[in-house]
Amino acid sequence: MSEMANMDPEGIDAIRMTWNVWPRTKVEASKCVIPLAASIAPIRPHTDIPMLPYAPLRCKTCSAVLNAFARVDFMAKIWICPFCYQRNHFPPHYAMISETNLPGELYPQYTTVQYALQSFPDPNNSNAPQLPPVFVFVLDTCMIEEELEFVKSAMKQAIGLLPEHALVGFVSFGTQVQVHELGFSDMSKVYVFRGSKEISKEQVLEQLGLGSAGRRPTVGYLKVLQNGYTNTSVNRFLLPASDCEYTLDTLLDELQTDQWPVQAGHRASRCTGVALSVSAGLLAACLPGTGARIIALVGGPCTEGPGTIVSKDLSEPVRSHKDLDKVAAPYFKKAVKFYDSLAKQLVSQGHVLDLFASALDQVGVAEMKVAVERTGGLVVLAESFGHSVFKDSFKRVFEDGEHSLGLCFNGMLEINCSKDIKIQGVIGPCTSLEKKGPNVADTVIGEGNTTAWKMCGLNKSTSLTVLFDLSSTERSNVPGAANSQFYLQFLTSYQDPEGKTMLRVTTVTRQWVDSTVSSEELLRGFDQETAAVVMARITSLKMETEEGFDATRWLDRNLIRLCSKFGDYRKDDPSSFTLNPCFSLFPQFMFNLRRSQFVQVFFLSFSDARFLTTVQMKLPIFACC
Repeated sequence: MSEMANMDPEGIDAIRMTWNVWPRTKVEASKCVIPLAASIAPIRPHTDIPMLPYAPLRCKTCSAVLNAFARVDFMAKIWICPFCYQRNHFPPHYAMISETNLPGELYPQYTTVQYALQSFPDPNNSNAPQLPPVFVFVLDTCMIEEELEFVKSAMKQAIGLLPEHALVGFVSFGTQVQVHELGFSDMSKVYVFRGSKEISKEQVLEQLGLGSAGRRPTVGYLKVLQNGYTNTSVNRFLLPASDCEYTLDTLLDELQTDQWPVQAGHRASRCTGVALSVSAGLLAACLPGTGARIIALVGGPCTEGPGTIVSKDLSEPVRSHKDLDKVAAPYFKKAVKFYDSLAKQLVSQGHVLDLFASALDQVGVAEMKVAVERTGGLVVLAESFGHSVFKDSFKRVFEDGEHSLGLCFNGMLEINCSKDIKIQGVIGPCTSLEKKGPNVADTVIGEGNTTAWKMCGLNKSTSLTVLFDLSSTERSNVPGAANSQFYLQFLTSYQDPEGKTMLRVTTVTRQWVDSTVSSEELLRGFDQETAAVVMARITSLKMETEEGFDATRWLDRNLIRLCSKFGDYRKDDPSSFTLNPCFSLFPQFMFNLRRSQFVQVFFLSFSDARFLTTVQMKLPIFACC
């Protein structure tokens, strides 16, 4: 472990664990107080990761990918899976391998490798076009003229920064929803949807002329890419940025604030929920596997139709913490239920919802956040669309180069574990795919009951926390060196900005330790920075999901338990207390967390408080409290 401590803590794998050696039994693991967990950055860039131009080789029993820890019989051309010990034959194209002629995935230093998979839609045609990313801008027009000009200017700049092959759509909304047809630059054509009525995906497709009766999106979509001409399919609404930039600029120049009259003493009629539902329905007409983002630009609270958070009457204030505690927020549960349904639709389609909200009042982030979180979207709050917070953040989403966020699409994470290791769940921007297996734990934390998760949107700084449990209650009696090691494998498939399908495979190993004999080796494997991030995320999750949860008391109690377990002291002599140097910073982390705004949310508005806890759940892998 001393060698590991001197290494780059993230390294090529971008994985850090709370404990780098694990106790052998479930009982001993519970005594560690800090859970067995790993913080992972699934697609963090690294110059040393090799790109392999062929498909991965998988175990026929557990589906784990061939890796540097597999035992290989070069004479018999057989490899033994380190997870299930299944013997697998190498396929014919591996016939030339030997101890001096290794494929990339068997090099000891390449614990992380990346595969460039055959791209959808035509795996048999290497010249088939890649699926370009899709961006649908959803613009709120219920705002003053000055604010609308700010956001229109930002949108024009963003469209100019998009790759030429990226597809763009445009939806505006106020009292009603307008889907703008971009396929005819000579004549502006708009499809209008009522803002007071919930609309299903099928109804959206039918009214836009994309229903099953006459829709052939696959053919039309590919013709746009290959031959450069349009037809009457989905490309009437989604066009390459290079083809529709002029049309969109003209539309934005002509766009006015919502013209429906607003009574004195009333809020504007804003149908945010219907606008997002229509946008999701439009994207449902795209090819399966297409990466897409809905960019919602909202200037106030939803007051019309599904997703409403407050009435139009200005005498009625927007809900607060006290209203939620007293169950006096009449719109909250219904709005959350609507956005939960929208989140499920977007996840099934593999699409992302981003929210840019600029208003002096609350806009309903607390209700909408379920759809943003589950799809891996972004949230930016500002007081005005003219504020630098919005303008700089919005620009960075689309710009390329050194400061690019590295936005990727349609991701999926799978985890393979050694025997006796169970996965409790994942905390972060993902959704459980309910894939059962022997490595699924009975207890669930975050997104659990699965060994696979959907990540509709991810970028190079996306970080997830995976929590583990042990199934064994007694020390294993299996002898040999092989039993002293355990293995974890993380497989992340995703679509990069160019439309290529990538698979990153990271396989790591750690040691079991008998903590009942000596705890010194266990202590040397403690990573206090990772532990601080994991505890912050668990705290945030509990604040969100457990009614009446006292975060401060829970953090204090766990810190006391940790000090009792690993501290040295004489009874009734406080001055004698000492703590191992491995814990030198952890108490400070916990102290600053318990008094921070992530935990002390009493004086914050409801949306601000929920937003801060959401940010905490997405702490980068390298962050400290």
